[in-house]
Amino acid sequence: MLHLIAQILGYSASLLLAISLMVNNNIRFRWINSSANLCFVTYGIVFQIWPVLITNSILLCINLYALRKIYLRQEKFDLVDFSGDSALVGKFLEFYAKDIHAYFPSFKLNETNGQLHFVVLRDLVIANIFVASLDAEGSASVRINYTVPKYRDYKVGRFLFEEGNHYLVQKGVKKIIYDHVDNDQHLDFLKKMGFREAGGKWEKEVGK
Repeated sequence: MLHLIAQILGYSASLLLAISLMVNNNIRFRWINSSANLCFVTYGIVFQIWPVLITNSILLCINLYALRKIYLRQEKFDLVDFSGDSALVGKFLEFYAKDIHAYFPSFKLNETNGQLHFVVLRDLVIANIFVASLDAEGSASVRINYTVPKYRDYKVGRFLFEEGNHYLVQKGVKKIIYDHVDNDQHLDFLKKMGFREAGGKWEKEVGK
């Protein structure tokens, strides 16, 4: 029975290793790769295949060390307003157009004019673009809140809705609203950020 479980772990490890090579998010790559290493370590112990055991033990340590560095790394975040005719933002939207469509299919590349429009910089690199329509009551209806694949580790979201909260307050935002969510991964993100469903919409009060 133990050998059967170990064989399953061996196949699972190979599958996880292949999956890890297909993701473009560094932190996700490290976690999936670590899982594969752990499965291979178990496989090597059960069948006493020392090269597999030793190699994957070393790789597991490397991955865990890399994850520790990622989580402890101090990064500089900032919010910068942009105008609707910003050439740099236009290039950004054009470059990520296909991925943006998967998350915000109704958003048009020329729709960057709004009462609320800014980018989130992460170590001076554009990591996120946010555009919303703000009404007189302080409700910001999101048209796009897109984070590039490389930075989808929730740090941008936590900065935007927690540390950068004062920026939204200064802009008169009291509540952020998504009229609809078109992507399951984005919905998972909103739930983790504290958004709640209300009348078919997803909402979060600023400062909470």
